[in-house]
Amino acid sequence: MSNERNIISPMGRGNGAYVLHKMLEGHIKGYRVRDYHPQWEFFPLAFPFFFRNEKPSLIHTTPDYGFFFSRNSIPLVLTVHHLVLDSLMRQYSSMVQRIHYSTDLLFFTHISLIKANAVTAVSEFTANMVRDELGFTGPIRIIYNGIDTERFSPCSRSIKKKGIRVLFAGNLTLRKGVNLLPQIAKRLSPDIKIVYTRGLRGGFDLPDLPNLRCLGRKANDDMPALYRDSDILIFPSVREGFGLVPAEAMACGLPVVATDCSSLPELIDNGKGGFLCPIGDVEAFAEKINFLAENPELRREMGEYNRAKVEKMFTLDRMVGEYQQLFEEVLSR
Repeated sequence: MSNERNIISPMGRGNGAYVLHKMLEGHIKGYRVRDYHPQWEFFPLAFPFFFRNEKPSLIHTTPDYGFFFSRNSIPLVLTVHHLVLDSLMRQYSSMVQRIHYSTDLLFFTHISLIKANAVTAVSEFTANMVRDELGFTGPIRIIYNGIDTERFSPCSRSIKKKGIRVLFAGNLTLRKGVNLLPQIAKRLSPDIKIVYTRGLRGGFDLPDLPNLRCLGRKANDDMPALYRDSDILIFPSVREGFGLVPAEAMACGLPVVATDCSSLPELIDNGKGGFLCPIGDVEAFAEKINFLAENPELRREMGEYNRAKVEKMFTLDRMVGEYQQLFEEVLSR
């Protein structure tokens, strides 16, 4: 890509989409993330002022506030990382969130999609949501998120350690299913412990249990070691546009026990790379974790399967190459 290209990506900090755009910044010449605190989203009319000194040749952001960053004659590329605008998500949202999702955010997203020169989605599920829930009829290019398979890699499992460590990583919200963790923990065998992070945007506190422990907030740089120190990833989320945490865990050779919904079946092959459980089914999650804890060889086989799938479908090089190709296509029009 030419040195004269200046691709600007306005992004709010503290979520998986921000992490992915920062990865593009590190691998595409001329690409720069212009980050802002998430509280700026309460004042979207201020975004043009915030962005006024930038002179982009292309803007790459998300559809929720993409309209506010758009400029006449400057191409706008939108990536849909996830949607929370449908009826299912109402039961996992606060009253304020429900009003926000069904009014201004819905309007902003519609307008942004109309303004866009190109639209991508991080999974087939997310692309279908854009079509079905928003009535978008334009083309949507699927570009799966990519994992740095050198940073996120398996470790030797030959070291003996006491007990089984089950990891949850992410924001502590109802959408992530963290309310299920205490109930699941109570149903696990005595030698199984669930550890969890607080995520980039925090969330509510979980009760103190002997086998449920908070690790606090962890930076992205800490995550590879955290995966390698774990035996199983638990991911009871009810909505994922892609599922960055499961993909990272898969790259590190972990089996994954996740919810059978949204994009997660595109990542996790049930019975081969882990297990998929019905939404909110505490018994199913506990049963599968207990089963994996008793079968170290199966954990190893599933971890190897997951690593191979990431190397085939979800690499950083593939993602970067597909975005580079898209940007060149848009800029050459």
